[in-house]
This record gives sequence, C-alpha cells and structure tokens, in this order.
Amino acid sequence: MSAADPAVGVSPALDAWRELVDLDRLAAWMDARGLESGPIEEAARPPGGTQNILLKFRRGERWFMLRRPPLAPRMNGSETMRREARVLGALATSDVPHPRLIAGCPEEDVLGAAFYLMEPIEGFTPRDEMPELHAGDPAIRHRMGLEMVDAIAALAGVDYVAKGLSTFGKPEGFLERQVPRWRAQLESYAEHPGWPGLAGLPGVDRIGRWLDDNRPADFRPGLIHGDFHFANVLFSRDSADLVAMVDWELVTIGEPMVDLGGLLSHWPEDGADIGPVKPWSGFPTRAELIARYAECTGRDASTANWYEVLACYKIGCILEGTYARACAGRAPKETGDYLHAATLGLFEKAMRKIGVG
Repeated sequence: MSAADPAVGVSPALDAWRELVDLDRLAAWMDARGLESGPIEEAARPPGGTQNILLKFRRGERWFMLRRPPLAPRMNGSETMRREARVLGALATSDVPHPRLIAGCPEEDVLGAAFYLMEPIEGFTPRDEMPELHAGDPAIRHRMGLEMVDAIAALAGVDYVAKGLSTFGKPEGFLERQVPRWRAQLESYAEHPGWPGLAGLPGVDRIGRWLDDNRPADFRPGLIHGDFHFANVLFSRDSADLVAMVDWELVTIGEPMVDLGGLLSHWPEDGADIGPVKPWSGFPTRAELIARYAECTGRDASTANWYEVLACYKIGCILEGTYARACAGRAPKETGDYLHAATLGLFEKAMRKIGVG
C-alpha cells in the first residue's frame, strides 16, 4: 500500500465515518508518525453523549481513540482540542487516572480541525450502567465514591509548573472572576427572542451576592477538571477502581476545590434513596467525601459549601442557555424545558445551601 493511498481496503462499513473523519487523510498523517500501518478498520463511535466526535478504531495490531470537535462550527473547538492534548500529555507520569495521549495534531489542515489520538480505556460509565459486581455490592459502591474524590485530589496535587503548564490558565483573581463570568454568560442569552430573562430565575441575584460576600480567602492554584461527575469517569468492570477521568474540555488552572464543589452539587443529600447512579445505597455520605478530600489534599475543606453553591450557580447559568435558544425556536422545546427545570432545581438547592428558602 502506498502512502498516497493509505486507506485502501477500508471496509465499506466505514463509509459513514467519512463524513465525520477523513480516514484517508488520517491514515496518511499516522503514516508520517509511524503509528502502525495498513487500513483503518473496525471504526465505531463509543456509546455516551458528547458534543465532540469520538472514533475508536484499529490499525495494525493497535487500537486508537480519536477525539475532535463537532463538524458544526463552534467557538474555539480546535483550541479546546489543543488544550486537552497538552494536559493529557503533561499528566503522562502522574497518578491522575486519564487516557494516555498517543499523538496530537494542533493543525487544522488534516481533518479540518485540531484533533488527538489517545489510548482507548476499557471501563464503564456509572451514569449509563452498573455491572452486576458493582450493582450487587454496597461496599464496592462505597469505594467507588471514595475513588471519585481520590481522582480529583490527585489532579489537585499535580505540580503544574513542573509539568510545563504555568501559562495554561490565569489563576490570579480566579475566584473573584467566577460570579461576573457566569452572570455575563447568563445575561448574554437576552439575544434570544422569547427568553423571559432573569425574571424567570428566582434567587439568581441573591446567590450571586452571597458568593461574592462569602468568597473564601484561602486560594492555592492547581489543575481543575472543570466538569467532574459520574458521566465523565470510567470505572473498571472488575473492581471499584476509577480508571480514567474523561472529557477534559473545561480543564484549566484555578482553585481545585471547584471540582469538589462540582461533585457535591451532583451528590444527593444524605439519606436519599435515589441518586445519579442506581442503585445508590452504599455510596459515601457527603461528609465522608469532604473529609476524604481534606485528608488527601491537605486543603481546608470547611469551605466546601461555598464551592457547591458556586457549582449550582455555574451549571444553572450554562444549562439556561439551551432553554433560551429553545424559546427562540433554535433548540428543541422539550430539551429546553427539561434543562430550565434543572436550572431552577440547582438555584433552589443553592438557596437552601445559603440558608434561604
């Protein structure tokens, strides 16, 4: 097979993927880097919802996972891929569970956008399924919850300067920027006709003021995953081990306690029978999560409530965007209504956390 025609022999079943990923150009790019040889085979899109494109495939004796932005234009899609690849490369020798980076392509002339290849991870996402081993043993589920904390604690402990990531984010003023940042995004939805605006979001002003008035004084910058919850982790099918944190598109440098707050915002109140994973019984209490994080990181976790309120505020501001687009007929009404209800639930939770309502 010549380098000029690298994908000769590709199965007709892969033809559908040519609209998402140009397999010929991908194979030629891989040839130039010595990443196996021969046709790209057994390509398939992994289960699980994601806006970005994931493609698992085999070439030669090796399996690869490709990640690239969606075909529909999206602001900074290629830059997001470059940032993800940079972080995954920096984490190569760390204790942080992550997909191992194989190679990245920061240029856009190969597939029309930046992309990277990583090692596929064998595991399951608890939000989507619970194997018999995990569903049948509360002790396993308890360990899974602690593994969640251990993962973000390991990320918080990475020396990002030593890893060459000192220019990766802007830690100065990180906490001070949070409320204005997400408030500005919320107000930007006014461009969508029909959105009721802040009047349809009771409590949003009060939550923002509380966050500004009670901002923690302690700040120790570190790496943040930025979207850490049960949908963005993979566990081993044979144990309680968390084998990878995935979907790194919001990674940055800031206050790592943000990841703990995000985890807590998805965690039911103690005594709840229903949670984001089924069955829920056996998972650690919220106090156990906080204590574990403090033990592993040495950070003052007494401010965990502030970070949970921030997570509710931030996630609510993001989700409301789809509702605003739905009000203008630019997104499905059913989806918009569902996410608006989720936003209201998050703001109600935040109000309870600050002692209102």
